[in-house]
Amino acid sequence: MTPDNGHDDGDEDRIDEWRELHDDDSAAGTGETPSFNLPAEFVDQQGRPIEIRAYDDSEETYESLVDMYESFDSGDRAEELPPGSNAEICRWLDTILVEDCVNVLAWCGNEVVGHAMLVPDEDAMYELGIFVQQEYQQAGIGTNLLCGLLRHGQSEGVKEVRLSVKHWNQAAIALY
Repeated sequence: MTPDNGHDDGDEDRIDEWRELHDDDSAAGTGETPSFNLPAEFVDQQGRPIEIRAYDDSEETYESLVDMYESFDSGDRAEELPPGSNAEICRWLDTILVEDCVNVLAWCGNEVVGHAMLVPDEDAMYELGIFVQQEYQQAGIGTNLLCGLLRHGQSEGVKEVRLSVKHWNQAAIALY
């Protein structure tokens, strides 16, 4: 790592590769990367049809999202997120499924399998959070969910995004 920017040359190469891959909506994984005019559909690397949609505030969508988080593997929780109990999940969702937050979901059929969000902070920046069910990880869903979130956030006026990743969270490190 260099002291001036905290990144090694490999980080810059990966960022450039990501930009090249996603700036022109080229192929990602084994399926095509969607255009991200939400909703967007693609086939993940396991051959499953996935749809990326903006959160729609319906009771059915809310319940599907709660179901996803209730079945979330406790070993994949970072900084106590997502919460573990139904009541805690609902309280947490009620704070991030609000007008000033940006929320995008990945669906496989009638099941929510991923959720990405941009939550504003006091510095007028947005904190990025992303969760993908363990059995759907490593299939291109997180990458496409992240692309959809950032494009949707941009259309909603989001200018700056920040994130933090625990050093042990290898799935997140690989995604970012």
